[in-house]
Amino acid sequence: MAGGKCLALIAHDQKKDDMAEFARANRDILSRWKIVATGTTGGRVLDAAPDLDVTRLKSGPLGGDQQIGALISTGEVDALIFFVDPLTPMPHDVDVKALMRLAIVYDIPMALNHATAIKLLPTLEA
Repeated sequence: MAGGKCLALIAHDQKKDDMAEFARANRDILSRWKIVATGTTGGRVLDAAPDLDVTRLKSGPLGGDQQIGALISTGEVDALIFFVDPLTPMPHDVDVKALMRLAIVYDIPMALNHATAIKLLPTLEA
């Protein structure tokens, strides 16, 4: 993933529609970024905004969260937007927590809901 800024997009199942709409509504800003996304989320983002540069990784429960964590740890991801569903139990919750821990350890901007993603957007334009 050489060159350019890279943004990771992830959404839990109940938030995938929100992420797709977020990408569609903000595609002008997002089009300036390389995007990596977990499998289903990436597919939904591409359906909503097919002009975006999205690389789909594995589904979150099948290792996609860990793949994005690895990209964070190697400095290849510059920011993370993760629409979390706090009301639905996640069988891969430990992977989600590990991903968030890496974003904190490597001090990258991280938004966990729509409101903070909107606040993060102006910094992505820079």
